[in-house]
Amino acid sequence: MAALFYMIKTTDLVSLFLETRSYTETLCKPLEIEDYVVQPIVDVSPPKWHLGHTTWFFEEFILKPHKPDYRVFHEDFSFVFNSYYETVGKRVMRSDRGNLSRPGVAKVYDYRHYVTTELEAFVSETMTEEIEALLEIGIHHEKQHQELLVTDIKYILGHNPLLPKYNDQFIEHKAEAKKRSWIAIPEGTYTIGHDGNGFYYDNEVGRHDVLLESFEIASSLVTNGEFLEFMKDGGYSDFNLWHAEAWDWVQQQQITQPMYWHQIEDEWQYYTLQGLQKIDPHAPLCHISYFEAFAFAQWKGCRLPTEFEWEAAQQHFDWGSRWEWTESAYLPYPRYKKAPGAIGEYNGKFMVNQKVLRGGSVATSAKHTRPTYRNFFQPNLRWQFTGLRLAK
Repeated sequence: MAALFYMIKTTDLVSLFLETRSYTETLCKPLEIEDYVVQPIVDVSPPKWHLGHTTWFFEEFILKPHKPDYRVFHEDFSFVFNSYYETVGKRVMRSDRGNLSRPGVAKVYDYRHYVTTELEAFVSETMTEEIEALLEIGIHHEKQHQELLVTDIKYILGHNPLLPKYNDQFIEHKAEAKKRSWIAIPEGTYTIGHDGNGFYYDNEVGRHDVLLESFEIASSLVTNGEFLEFMKDGGYSDFNLWHAEAWDWVQQQQITQPMYWHQIEDEWQYYTLQGLQKIDPHAPLCHISYFEAFAFAQWKGCRLPTEFEWEAAQQHFDWGSRWEWTESAYLPYPRYKKAPGAIGEYNGKFMVNQKVLRGGSVATSAKHTRPTYRNFFQPNLRWQFTGLRLAK
């Protein structure tokens, strides 16, 4: 009976692997061939690189070390598609990914299909606990890159002077359905972190108790209309609302509105993956930095929730349309231990100078959200689908 259960579990995991691999390519179908190579800024990787990197992960961590007779697709691809894994060896600098006119897009797709076929055949016949864990990590790693693909494609097209449309079916801005209320959370001890059932990353485990004072948290996200009021009231020109580093950022970058907002003939519009649209004042605000989230909260006489407050309260409100900035620095939980080898580079080495975001967004792939998920970015970044929820 146990063997049958394990076989069913293996079959389910292989199906999820194939579904994930297919969906990545579906995301790229609306692209023109020229779109695959563009890298406007260092934070945005070309779509072609995402296709190759997610493939390299499976080849590097499963096929090469575990399949004795495996023949690598191309000896240079480990150098080309490694991202930041020092343990694995040399790699193309992140800022130079857009210079990779070769290998061509067709060659990268050949690489994907080769590795997918090889891995499906291998894990269907050979599955150990170690390989199963690596396969599951690889699947969710690719799901992370699916979200990055969407946000990077949006940046690429949204900074094209023609503001071209990506896909009519991708709905980014849905109006908040309910009127906002304030949810009271009583003072008490709350258990934070993943319970170990189902998939999780190592930065989520180490369940521990935190003592929270009583607080209130908004039942809905801040909307575009609210942020327009902040802008009209001079929010971007009042240094009192901003951290010192944030104020320098506003001045140096000449920030006057969220990313993708354009004032055209006295009307505010934003670029979406469906093209340029009039701003919906009732839709959740999007594409703001932590700096902007903090300044807005100051202007409202409120604050951002900590990640612990967010997790303690999340069952009382709807979440998932925007990654929500929190007031928490990205730090290890108690008893956190970095895994040995290259997999240990996945999270731990980034626990400095970043803020935690919670929830998920309209770009987050299916089966990839959970209340304990800890996303993290530098406080000035805003190309992801980021918004905010107020607390007080």
